Amino acid sequence: QVQLVESGGGKVQPGGSLRLSCAASGNIFSINAMGWYRQAPGKERELVARITSEGSTMYADSVKGRFTISGDNAKKTVYLQMNSLKVEDTAVYYCNINGLLAGTAKRFFVSWGQGTQVTVSS
Repeated sequence: QVQLVESGGGKVQPGGSLRLSCAASGNIFSINAMGWYRQAPGKERELVARITSEGSTMYADSVKGRFTISGDNAKKTVYLQMNSLKVEDTAVYYCNINGLLAGTAKRFFVSWGQGTQVTVSS
């Protein structure tokens, strides 16, 4: 009932920048939090950054000072600005949104994007 569409991945040289976007659509009543995760080959998926509906943010230590997460609840969109990219940032990046579905029951939902590849290489 909730679909997420990601965009903005690609290949960039070390030190470069990319901006990821994730737009949600569907039967959404409200959003609690939006976040970005990543999974590198042979590694587990890890949280990169998260933002709540109140604007509170948190970041993985590995990206602090380089990545910035922002969200637009009205547009149901979350962004991840990635600067000073490193080779070790190479991974598939997934957005994640949770909240409540519209309707009488207001059921909780968690949705994942399809993933977008970010490759940092010279």
